[in-house]
Amino acid sequence: MSGVREATGVRIGRQADTPPESGSWSNDPYSRALRTGRGPLFLRRADGWLLPLDVERWCAEADAVDLAVLRRCEGAVLDVGCGPGRLVAALGALGRPVLGIDVSAAAVARTNRLGGQALRRSVFESLPGEGRWGTALLIDGNVGIGGEPGALLDRMAQLLDMDGLLIVETAPGPDVDERVRVRVTDARGAVGSPFPWARIGTPALLRLAERAGWRAVDQWAAGGRCFVALRRCDARSTNSSAEPPNSAAVTSSQRAG
Repeated sequence: MSGVREATGVRIGRQADTPPESGSWSNDPYSRALRTGRGPLFLRRADGWLLPLDVERWCAEADAVDLAVLRRCEGAVLDVGCGPGRLVAALGALGRPVLGIDVSAAAVARTNRLGGQALRRSVFESLPGEGRWGTALLIDGNVGIGGEPGALLDRMAQLLDMDGLLIVETAPGPDVDERVRVRVTDARGAVGSPFPWARIGTPALLRLAERAGWRAVDQWAAGGRCFVALRRCDARSTNSSAEPPNSAAVTSSQRAG
């Protein structure tokens, strides 16, 4: 963990990475899916609506769209809701200091098996290096963590340094903006405990971010996925945007559908 320690000035120990049991992503069927690397897996609302979760992609190596996102990262990186660790592993391979956090014991275990550094921790708990992270990632829908994106944006401001970069993956579709309670379920009908979640598209995120003191420095789409890069409005950085993509893999013309 020396790379993260040197970049943030904080020692990251394994002894403090087990918070009280969470009722959301820590239990079956999510844990089973991460252990096998296979779905199908869904978020289910009370009305029966299902959102497919892309377990196979999460458990695979980082793809071209992921890598283009990771090339924008600056300084030490905090991957919030790191899941099975593909981004943590890829950033480590690129030589970038990185720490993943996740409330799921199965996710943290898989990330560590890949050679990544991860702690079992909620983003709303005390974390190493608060106020010193160069980049924070909210990928794979993790802007929904806690069910209140505004509160999560406020927390990100506490974790990043003054010039820090926040990269958020948003929900496809211009009108997506919902706060719900969901359960994780699989094809066999097994369900986890209910927990708050949110889904937010790019327009809604931009409106919310502006009210919360963030400014958008870039937005793009690739492979059917949408992203926004944000900095605090009071950031001292003279950079007007994150580094632009240098791969055709991140052009909006390749958006699925």
